[in-house]
Amino acid sequence: MMRPLLLLLFVASALRAQIAVRGDTVYTMAGAPVKDGMVLIREGKIERVGPASQVRTPSGYLPLRARIVTPGLIDAHTVVGLTGYLNQPHDQEQIERSAPMQPELRAIDAYDVQEKLVEWVRGFGVTTIHTGHGPGALISGQTMIAKTAAPNTERATLVPAAMVAATLGGLARADQGKSPGTRAKMIAMLRTELLKAREYGTKKPKDRDLRLEALGPVVEGKLPLLVTVHRAPDILSAIRVGKEFNLRLVLDGAADAHMVLEEIKASGYPVIVHPTMARSGGETANLSMETAAKLRASGIPFALQSGFESYVPKTRVVLWEAGAAAANGLKFEEALASVTIDAARLLGIDSRVGSLEPGKDGDVALYDGDPFEYTSHCTGVIIDGKVVSETKR
Repeated sequence: MMRPLLLLLFVASALRAQIAVRGDTVYTMAGAPVKDGMVLIREGKIERVGPASQVRTPSGYLPLRARIVTPGLIDAHTVVGLTGYLNQPHDQEQIERSAPMQPELRAIDAYDVQEKLVEWVRGFGVTTIHTGHGPGALISGQTMIAKTAAPNTERATLVPAAMVAATLGGLARADQGKSPGTRAKMIAMLRTELLKAREYGTKKPKDRDLRLEALGPVVEGKLPLLVTVHRAPDILSAIRVGKEFNLRLVLDGAADAHMVLEEIKASGYPVIVHPTMARSGGETANLSMETAAKLRASGIPFALQSGFESYVPKTRVVLWEAGAAAANGLKFEEALASVTIDAARLLGIDSRVGSLEPGKDGDVALYDGDPFEYTSHCTGVIIDGKVVSETKR
């Protein structure tokens, strides 16, 4: 016979249940933490948040309890859902190397909601991901924003076209004899394509050009250009191009960011900083585990990411990256913000996710201790008011 609690969880996972989550501490990310707090979720949305002594739980609500309750975590940049856990050619969809620039490639056409890596990161409280075509080509394609639990891609998708992904530096260098072979060539090719897209937008061509159509929203300032760039000179080149074309630029990775903080601050561009524990070497030789803390101290908007992992298990977990950042200069709530409300603001989705406030999506993560402590576990995950994970991880 199914135990009562398991039966309740089964019903909640099958339906958009009414849920009452009580936590010893509730980090709403919209104000001070609430001690002995309560979060009510109704019809997929957060209904009320406050001290348990002031928030009456109506009858019929599924009760859940945890020591720490946070908003569902947001991974500000990953390739999960395109890259697969098997690490074989048939499940590696994050990069297409047949041409250096392919902005017309849509992440939504390659995203796999059933990929086991999506389930894996969800089990640690990651409820929203900014994913898509990854670094490795001058323009690799588009990105999307998705929830980590849904029956199909359409239901998972929050933003079908979030950004256009580009790469500058050694990671974008083509094989010998192909273009681009140098940094100067990369910038020249990028500028040429942006100029074409600008001109294309002022005309009504008879024949459609999917590449220029994809870049149109970028040069019009409607869609950000996400530039994976690590070395200081390349960061400055990206800023230079961004200013020339008045782009909504987002710096990604930025291993040398701590060397050009003043220039990044002056540009006004945000940073999706490299995974805290990323391996240093080559383009990331100057990587620092204190980069996030230095960006915070400089007043530069940033969020954390799991990024692209070239080897198995093919993904990091942004929860752990935030924990490492908290051990290297960020305060606890600053680190938590980098994977909740700050990530939501950077991605432009803070009206729906990133904090526990009435009217926002019912995305909640439950932990049995400090989420950044190695001995703590994620004990439950709720997405859009549904219990989608109860496995202790």
